[in-house]
Amino acid sequence: MHKKIRPREILRQRNRRLKLMTLALLLAALLGGLYWWLEHRDWVSTDDAFIAGHLITLKAQSDGTVVELLTENTREVKKGDVLVRLDGNHALVALQQAQAELAETVRNIVTLKSKVETLKQRILAKEAALSQVRHDLSRFSAAAADGAVSEQQVQNAQDKMRELEAVIRETRAEQQGIEAQLLDSSLNDHPAVEKAKSKLRKTYLDYERRNVIAPVSGYVAKRKAQIGDSLKSGAPLLVIVPLEEVWVEANFLETQVADIRPGQPAEIRVDAYRNERLYHGRVEGLTPATGSTFALLPTDNSTGNFIHIAERVQVRIALDADELREHPLQPGLSTLTRVKIDETDALRLKSNVSLANAAYRTDIYEHELDGAEALIRQIVETNSD
Repeated sequence: MHKKIRPREILRQRNRRLKLMTLALLLAALLGGLYWWLEHRDWVSTDDAFIAGHLITLKAQSDGTVVELLTENTREVKKGDVLVRLDGNHALVALQQAQAELAETVRNIVTLKSKVETLKQRILAKEAALSQVRHDLSRFSAAAADGAVSEQQVQNAQDKMRELEAVIRETRAEQQGIEAQLLDSSLNDHPAVEKAKSKLRKTYLDYERRNVIAPVSGYVAKRKAQIGDSLKSGAPLLVIVPLEEVWVEANFLETQVADIRPGQPAEIRVDAYRNERLYHGRVEGLTPATGSTFALLPTDNSTGNFIHIAERVQVRIALDADELREHPLQPGLSTLTRVKIDETDALRLKSNVSLANAAYRTDIYEHELDGAEALIRQIVETNSD
């Protein structure tokens, strides 16, 4: 016996199912809206955000040929490590020449000082001879009146006196010329010696910098130097990336940045970890212009070819140091970044970027000239005795 189909009952069941489905959809939408309200209403986010860091390019600081490579891409280096060695033969020849020139200059100054003393003694000798001739002339003049001395002897004495006076004037002029070169400078302060010292310091520095030293600790990338390369000063060798300080450069739409302020918290998920690991950070500052302003060929809207495109403003976000030490990040990685904008008391263009990190300074070059000063003292002392 077949069951009788009742259209009204079927219609009621279908209406009941539609009502339940509609109620479920409304409830889901309500829960979704509530979740967004609680979790996202005070946040702005962007996927146009990347990890950034210091990329420190090392360049050759003197001419030379690469004779040894002491590091390679991906290797960690410490501050002060020698990374590349150049032969330094040209620098050594220049240094030896500078040493010889300093020694020669010192000896010339010492010779000039001695010559001044010689001229002083020569003047004294000529003045003594002149005094004697004057006395003789006085006696000859008195005796000539009585006819005891001839007129010729008196004339000879006068000529001799004028000759000695001329010699004294000439010697004094020569003395003054030498003293003008010396002035009142000591040997170490003389301009010619200082010039020779400066040349020696420069050549010493070129010779010392045949060894390329790491200014900071980090990891090596983009090694370009090869054994046998003949390099000029300024040629790029490699890049050091210190990973202890990286940050996020997030590019937010101009419609999103009105409430972004330094100090606001941020959350960052990195594509490299499949967005599974959450990093925390703080806004450090906003770039004072949009990206298009710094473009190589910025658009000129005054030509009339205008299309309204939402500009982007770069926001710098510092990452939590402990999280970075536990899970390091490399510059260039893509991220999904969001900033909580419920705190808007800080000045919008204030910057919280700290310059205390080791990547902003190095002291490895401070004592490079210590050896040069010791060498200068030795050369001056040896050639001034």
